[in-house]
Amino acid sequence: MDSQILILYEDEELIVCRKPAGVPVQTRNFTVQDMESYLKNYRSQKGEPPYIWVLHRLDQPVCGVIVFAKTKEAAAEISRQMAVRLTGKYYYAMTDGTVAKKKGTLEDYLLRDGKTNTSSVVPKGTAGARPARLSYQVTEQGNGRSTLRILLETGRHHQIRVQLAHAGYPIVGDRKYNFRENIAPSGENLALCSYKISFRHPKTHKKLEFEIDKPFALS
Repeated sequence: MDSQILILYEDEELIVCRKPAGVPVQTRNFTVQDMESYLKNYRSQKGEPPYIWVLHRLDQPVCGVIVFAKTKEAAAEISRQMAVRLTGKYYYAMTDGTVAKKKGTLEDYLLRDGKTNTSSVVPKGTAGARPARLSYQVTEQGNGRSTLRILLETGRHHQIRVQLAHAGYPIVGDRKYNFRENIAPSGENLALCSYKISFRHPKTHKKLEFEIDKPFALS
């Protein structure tokens, strides 16, 4: 896994990485190396205190940019920014189906089921449901698929996957929410990537932005 992880930025407060698809951010399975344990080992090998604070998560099959804190003060400040939506989280997704509206916003209420580790769109007012919002723009279309550039405005469990599937445009390779993958499996990886994140440095307050290329294209 070491060769797959790319450290994009590091200082005394932060580590920004590119997480490979298939690698969990955290796991209780001690036989599986996750991002948290990898970075703790990485710091230890450099003679640094092996502490890492997880600030946000990406689903295990999702690749892309992710930020970790090296101090509790940095963790508290970036968590504060995320709570009041001062950070920017941007994704690419490739949908199984052509999206008719080239630009739009999806607003739903999501309810998480801990037993099945899934979320679903439910009516407003449902006990335990939380509001979810994202905006998207179609950047590419062809072969019955669309590539969307997405700004995630809230951070709910499986949010992008659930909202796009509910709108009738499930993500290619999503074996949890794309019903077509159950009927005729494509064998493709989940076509969802966290390609850009922006926030203020917890100490200097300078705006930081990190971006990678999306790992998939319309074929």
